[in-house]
Amino acid sequence: MSGPDLSNLSMIDLFRMETESQTEAMTAGLLALERDPTASDHLEACMRAAHSIKGAARIVDLAPGVEIAHVMEEIMVSAQRGKIILRREGIDLLLLGVDLLTRIARPAVAETDQAQVDVAGFLAAAQHILAATPTAENGNAPASAPAPSEPAVTESLPVEDEPPTAAPAHNRRAGDRRERRATDSMLRLSAGSLNRLLGLASESLIESRRLRPFADKLLRLKRLNGVSVRAFDELHDSLAPTSLDDRSQALLAELRQRIQASEQSLLQCLAEIETIDQRASGLSQRLYDETLACRMQPFGDGVGRFARFVRDLAHDLGKQARLEISGASTSVDRDILAQLDAPLGHLLRNAIDHGVETPDERERAGKPVEATIRLDAFHRAGVLHVTIADDGRGIDMDVLRQAVVRRGLSDEATVARMEDAELTEFLFLPSFSLRDSVTEVSGRGVGLDAVQAMVRQVRGTVRALSRHGSGMEFELQLPLALSVVRALLVEVSGEAYAFPLASVVRALKLPRECVEAIEGRQHFAFEGARVGLVTAHQLLHGANADISGDTLPVVVVRDAHNSYGVVVDCFIGERELVIQPLDSRLGKLPDIDSAALSEDGSPVLVVDVIDLVRSIEKLVTQGQLRTVGHGVDEATQHHRKRVLVVDDSLTVRELERKLLDQHGYEVEVSVDGIDGWNAVRARPFDLVITDVDMPRMDGIELVTLIRQDHRLAGTPIMIVSYKDREEDRRRGLEAGADYYLAKSSFHDAAMMQAVVDLIGEADS
Repeated sequence: MSGPDLSNLSMIDLFRMETESQTEAMTAGLLALERDPTASDHLEACMRAAHSIKGAARIVDLAPGVEIAHVMEEIMVSAQRGKIILRREGIDLLLLGVDLLTRIARPAVAETDQAQVDVAGFLAAAQHILAATPTAENGNAPASAPAPSEPAVTESLPVEDEPPTAAPAHNRRAGDRRERRATDSMLRLSAGSLNRLLGLASESLIESRRLRPFADKLLRLKRLNGVSVRAFDELHDSLAPTSLDDRSQALLAELRQRIQASEQSLLQCLAEIETIDQRASGLSQRLYDETLACRMQPFGDGVGRFARFVRDLAHDLGKQARLEISGASTSVDRDILAQLDAPLGHLLRNAIDHGVETPDERERAGKPVEATIRLDAFHRAGVLHVTIADDGRGIDMDVLRQAVVRRGLSDEATVARMEDAELTEFLFLPSFSLRDSVTEVSGRGVGLDAVQAMVRQVRGTVRALSRHGSGMEFELQLPLALSVVRALLVEVSGEAYAFPLASVVRALKLPRECVEAIEGRQHFAFEGARVGLVTAHQLLHGANADISGDTLPVVVVRDAHNSYGVVVDCFIGERELVIQPLDSRLGKLPDIDSAALSEDGSPVLVVDVIDLVRSIEKLVTQGQLRTVGHGVDEATQHHRKRVLVVDDSLTVRELERKLLDQHGYEVEVSVDGIDGWNAVRARPFDLVITDVDMPRMDGIELVTLIRQDHRLAGTPIMIVSYKDREEDRRRGLEAGADYYLAKSSFHDAAMMQAVVDLIGEADS
């Protein structure tokens, strides 16, 4: 449910919103002017921002805001005309004015005595700058004098320069109407409402896709109707017209017309359903995309203040640094962007304090006196990448090794063998710092620990890369949205599971001969390292792995420290899932993070990869990890071949079940085609034996569906039916059956010989 229109807010609320927007633009311009004081475009932008704030402050009768903005505008105009050059002191004063305007926009702060003192001090300092800049006509311009704005600028602004106390009532009403028109298209919407709306949009998308199976059923009905038409034509042709009386011929003609009419009606219904399906799916997809886009926000909206933060902190530490932001337009989930504020602050603070050298040190190293810190955001493979890199001193790995040993985190021999990537992981440990003393900026070892905690909370990863003498880089890999996740869907023991792509390194088909056993544990070579191999069946408590063939479907996952290959039954594909939290009464499910709905409405469990890796390490420590090779061999030795019997006759079902069971086969029965189709999709079978005439779905349709499914297409199928005509046999074999046995000639030996011919003995 949406909140009120912004036009219903008070004028002071609207002033605060405009001030926030204009001061952000002014801050960016002032930081650019510090590097190039004569940049006319930035001077123009800052002057316009100050002029807009002055006009808005006059509308809401905030005299201090009018005075501050007016003086700032005067300074900008003087700089434009070349009367003054904005040095660092001038930029500092103008940034102070930006801070004061932000405070004045909050009435509770603006009315305090301290705020009034700060405003007076700012005006005095600004007056001192302006007093040193004589104008052409009147000498020193007082702070309260009207701004000598350029005519072109004055004409383009909505509010004329008038004394603060002289704003007529009709001007205020006009300004109020302008503010309302500017905000008529904006709404406030709570995060909870937006999440619920996104959930409903995703459910709408899933429901719209359920029309497709219905259309497929109509298509099968059309094919059956075509078979009926052909059968009728054969009957009509086989009956000699002379052998029928007039009434019989009339009935046949009427029946033919009705069949043709039903076929046309069926074709029309099928066309209508397909049209409705396309429209509903397209509309639901657009609704879902638009709702999802409402949750997204440009990356630059959340990091704009960091340019000022970097500049001020560097000056406080006697250094020079500037922040370059790339990918400001990259879309980021609003919740993730809000949670990134503190981690990015920690990383920038560390970059300035630990990484950036003093101007003298940089000059001796042949670097520019001003350091550059880059903040980049971009999308890759369905994941948000945020990197922070500086061109400072980086980390001396020898110093890091000594710190690890000194703190008792590892011994010298182990640390000496570690790669740089492994060593930098120690930086994220709680209370770990390379500083020997604590300062106001750093030294407590809290920052990077907090960064990693936030990243893990949103199912992301973070890594550090140091180039000694050249700088340091941190890379955060985060999901594009908290409510939506790109995931790899796999099947384990007949159930669907989702691995978030942010934690998936690679999905691959691993040749069985590439699996090696080292000290009782299975490994395989991957990207120059040995990666442990485990089965998802043991981790997720599924049935024993039944993985045959020459290759193993493997999902390579990674946490901050280790990588493992998880063997699954098969890959389903990559999907975008709307996350649904599990009921709190369930508590924390082992290795499971949340749930989602697939396109057909079936539930999917989302794997908690970090928890999964912990479970693997626990099994390794306890020596309980089963090997893939052992599980496969055991399955081969003790597995009884499974047969599915589909027949609506209880007598026939039991007869066939007992016969197969006596010969050592594991048998499951289904009462009709729909029941059989659900069973064959739920678990693998070595053979399907089906009747033809059954309610809901006949055997021919069942055979057709199995052959159309790429996972089941290779399953042997036998038809056992009372229909023993040649055309019935041909129809069954053309649908895809491997064997057709007539019940009229049914006997135990014939059936069992056919079963052995198709799949071999029960334990072979």
